[in-house]
Amino acid sequence: METSSAEGGGTRAARSAWRTAALWGGAGLATLVLLNLVLRVPLGVGDRIAEPGVLLAAVSFLVAALTVRRAPLATLALMLASDVGVAFLHPTPALTSVPVLAAAGALGRVAAARPRRTALAAVGATVLVVLLVQAARPVEAGPAVVLAQGQLPVVVLAWLIGDSVRRSREAAAQAHAAATEQALTDERLRIARELHDMVAHSIGIVAIQAGVGSRVIDTRPDQAREALQAIEATSRETLSSLRRTLVALRRGGPAPLAPAPGLDGLERLAATTAGDTGLRIDVAVSGRRRPLPQDVELAAYRIVQEALTNTVRHARARRCRVGVAYGDGALALDITDDGRGSPAQVGGSGFGITGMRERAALLGGSLDAGPRPAGGFRVAAVLPLPATASTAPAPAPAAAEEAR
Repeated sequence: METSSAEGGGTRAARSAWRTAALWGGAGLATLVLLNLVLRVPLGVGDRIAEPGVLLAAVSFLVAALTVRRAPLATLALMLASDVGVAFLHPTPALTSVPVLAAAGALGRVAAARPRRTALAAVGATVLVVLLVQAARPVEAGPAVVLAQGQLPVVVLAWLIGDSVRRSREAAAQAHAAATEQALTDERLRIARELHDMVAHSIGIVAIQAGVGSRVIDTRPDQAREALQAIEATSRETLSSLRRTLVALRRGGPAPLAPAPGLDGLERLAATTAGDTGLRIDVAVSGRRRPLPQDVELAAYRIVQEALTNTVRHARARRCRVGVAYGDGALALDITDDGRGSPAQVGGSGFGITGMRERAALLGGSLDAGPRPAGGFRVAAVLPLPATASTAPAPAPAAAEEAR
């Protein structure tokens, strides 16, 4: 089966090559006939078709048609040699133009497919050979001068076309490489943001609960047990999320992931974050609550999650407020606390604020974070909504919610 398939492929390639040669030969013959009929340029062949110069011109043209794709440099050298041979065997401008035209085609192929230095050397050699042949076999005044004078412009034009094709290919390759590099960078940053938001929040909760448990383990065993249970639940949830992320990275394709968190999970996030830390978290939702695009919901959830994590870990706050405002064209988030406004919340040496700003910027939004004049810390983000999301009717009326 493999042998017959290979033989079939070779047969098709041979047929394609001979078809190309026939087209080239027909085009060359038609060109010469038109020159003879329209411009009255004498072909100078007459009944001497079997002469060596005539045969050399015909055979070289066909050979060029068969080899120019696979070996353009060798074809160019062969055509230049044929031009010299035809010029001395049968010095007729019509015949010497045949290998020159074939050489021009090979030169264009070289300029398009080979390095620029090689193409420059090839065009220089071609121009030199054409000029030497014309100097050795000058053409007398008459219609034949048209063919002789047109050889050099054809050669230069072929090189220019080939060089333009090469430049276009290089520009396209560079653009593709840049786009690929940018896509890899964006994906790496996306994974870094997801892992940071996932791990930093969970580890922060674990650290807080572990501290609570260690302080009350002797005096309040029940509260210590609850802290350990919270640590276990948070750890299991984080491990599951990490496992799903690693599976997706290893497989390089869609993996069975849990539904992405969204704004509907803010109340649960607030309750989990508060736990036994003594921090009171109020979630206030205003505007016409409705489903939003998944990327907007995920970005909003992660921004709130990171802001709450910073509050628990750095602010030493007693109260925190999460405001979510559904507007006609944007979703506004406002997270404030009454803590001390630690420098770590502003950015410090971590990546929390940077990640939140990147999430907002990817959606065309903005995010501001910094201490409040009256004390505490504030994170405010505005995420634009697509027209379909901002005008879509709500599936059911929902009142503004107040939770914990």
